[in-house]
Amino acid sequence: MACCSNKLLPLFLLQVACWSCFLGSTHGYGLRVGFYSQSCPQAEAIVRRTVESYFSQDPTVSAPLLRLHFHDCFVRGCDGSVLLNSTRRNLAEKDAKPNLTLDGFYVIDAAKAALEKACPGTVSCADILALAARDAVSLGKGINLTRESQLYQVETGRRDGSVSRAREAAAHLPSSDDNIAILKANFRSKGLNSTDLAILSGGHAIGNSHCFSFEKRLHHHYDGRGLSDATLDANYKVELLRLCRAGNDTVVEMVPGSSTTFDAEYYGLVSKQKGLFHSDEALLEDEVTRGYVYSRKQLPESIFFADFGVSMVKMGRAGVLTGSSGEIRKNCALVNH
Repeated sequence: MACCSNKLLPLFLLQVACWSCFLGSTHGYGLRVGFYSQSCPQAEAIVRRTVESYFSQDPTVSAPLLRLHFHDCFVRGCDGSVLLNSTRRNLAEKDAKPNLTLDGFYVIDAAKAALEKACPGTVSCADILALAARDAVSLGKGINLTRESQLYQVETGRRDGSVSRAREAAAHLPSSDDNIAILKANFRSKGLNSTDLAILSGGHAIGNSHCFSFEKRLHHHYDGRGLSDATLDANYKVELLRLCRAGNDTVVEMVPGSSTTFDAEYYGLVSKQKGLFHSDEALLEDEVTRGYVYSRKQLPESIFFADFGVSMVKMGRAGVLTGSSGEIRKNCALVNH
């Protein structure tokens, strides 16, 4: 029987059943696990040590590293374009409004510097983003990367793009105010289905957000009829209004009391209408995404972790440059000359 052909399995279990199909194999995308095993055997270890070093000083760094990889893949695919600086003639992705709160660039730069010293011109910035995101969520789950396996294996072999446009980031990045139809269409454009949407939204288990990212849904002008966002729990709304009283730059935890721990607690909040973003609560508007949210109550958390790895690998294939396409940047913020 062909791998993943069992139509009797629920979608969320299919993700787990298909996991063995992804490991150690090469795909039409030109990516594979262990791409640097000959050219730079220490590549993944160098990225891991770099991420561990910064995480040990500041555990909140995990969410920004995960977010960088997401924001890279949703614009032009996973090609490291989110890392490029603007020039006099071009406003780059990192300076687009949705990306102004991105952080963690310094971790990627540190990993790149170490890799250039060990294996000059070999490891792409796009691959560093993918590896750092995996290591970040693994650390958020409490995995000791020096003794235990990471949360999932990362396919590598991406090359870096040379184009980065702020207007494309503004057009293609998912918004915290998106409804389910827009979210599904956006994810579908990257080869991701509704189940992937529900699973990858679980990345909101870690991290913080500024009040300006969600304050609109707290006020009476939200729906154009003088009402606030009806998908938000009334008591949680009062708490958010209190927290944001100090100003729109106030930082609020995505999962109160657990913003540096990668787990499935996020889904419990969404099921109670306590997701921080409208896009979180939008998951309850679709049969598939709603089913995944509620399934977290009955199924072991380990299934979510396995699902998350599968969907991250799938997202990491979006629009990749491989082979002779693209380049291996010497500096992640600059194209080669």
